[in-house]
Amino acid sequence: MLRGQGPTVAVVALGGALGACARYGAALAWPTGPDAFPWTTLLVNTLGCAVIGVFLVLVTEVWAPHPLLRPFFGTGVLGGFTTFSTATVEVQRLIDHGAPARGLAYLAATVLAALASVWIAAGLTRRLLGRRVG
Repeated sequence: MLRGQGPTVAVVALGGALGACARYGAALAWPTGPDAFPWTTLLVNTLGCAVIGVFLVLVTEVWAPHPLLRPFFGTGVLGGFTTFSTATVEVQRLIDHGAPARGLAYLAATVLAALASVWIAAGLTRRLLGRRVG
């Protein structure tokens, strides 16, 4: 197993645990009530997607990282930190608590913020590094 996918699985698990702990810490620091707009999860997902944009430009266009860095940080840490499953549960929770418009607004904001943040962060990273955007 050590010669196959074992190291990759191990670094993804370790990174995922670290990312999930960071997300959990954010949820504890800024809790959201059952019928409140889930700002913490929206901000965590937006930040995580921005970091993904920066990270992927760096590891695909700037330097060749160690083969386990992408699985550890990209899949593990950032996959554990961002939480689109929680966002989905929060949309349902808002609908169940009589706030369907707030739930749909949150769903739209999550998708738009995630896509915009990864795109903007990747573009800014390329621009800062003097690389052609496009």
